[in-house]
Amino acid sequence: MRNLKDLDLVSVIIPYYKSKKFIKKSVKSVLNQTYKNLEIIIIYDENTKKNLNFIKQICKIDKRIKLLINKKNIGAGYSRNNGIKHAKGKYIAFIDSDDTWTRNKLLLQINFMKKNSYLATHTSYKIIDDKQNYISTRHATNLNYKKLLNSCDIGLSTVVVTRKLIKNFKIPFPKIKTKEDFVLWLRITKKGIKFYSIKKTLTSWTNNPDSLSKSLKQKISDAFRVYFYYQKFNFVKSIYFIFILSLNFLIKNKK
Repeated sequence: MRNLKDLDLVSVIIPYYKSKKFIKKSVKSVLNQTYKNLEIIIIYDENTKKNLNFIKQICKIDKRIKLLINKKNIGAGYSRNNGIKHAKGKYIAFIDSDDTWTRNKLLLQINFMKKNSYLATHTSYKIIDDKQNYISTRHATNLNYKKLLNSCDIGLSTVVVTRKLIKNFKIPFPKIKTKEDFVLWLRITKKGIKFYSIKKTLTSWTNNPDSLSKSLKQKISDAFRVYFYYQKFNFVKSIYFIFILSLNFLIKNKK
């Protein structure tokens, strides 16, 4: 490992909302990284402050952890935007508060990006249930705009982008309840920037039964907004891509 001063700072963004059961393990997986030059920005996004002291105790574990407290619940996407505004790193990494990383995740990913001058990368990840039982693995591939339109094959908690890239977007994550990350990945790839992949499985994604993303009605509604509102597709084209997106989702879940 090189001297800490020789390593670029990585800002790790973690929104917190009703994930008390998982967040400590998630934060520890970041702190245990072999890549040590990082800052962790936790954004507290609950209307009630009943869990705030719990989060503050976690923040005392390591001086690299910073806490931002939203005045009211604004959602995961806007919370990440808040974190990005305060980020100081050359690179920005995202992880949800119920997911975890393997110890060498950042080291491998940052080295991969620096060696190839990549602006946006993601990795393969495994899906587990809330009791840590293995469900399946999603394998990362290189993705451009055309491929991404058909299927959101980027796990948010696997993503690292350069801060310079993300700062090009005034409001990186839009204010929708689900698929806010899909909108941003499409915005990035639409500019001709590819998401390059690391094939190794470096992240565990928790299939949380309490997650908002479990609502089928919400997912379909937000998928329509992705294509109709954000991609400016007409109604028929939007419905077509929702069908393709849903079909690919079902295929992935059967593997």
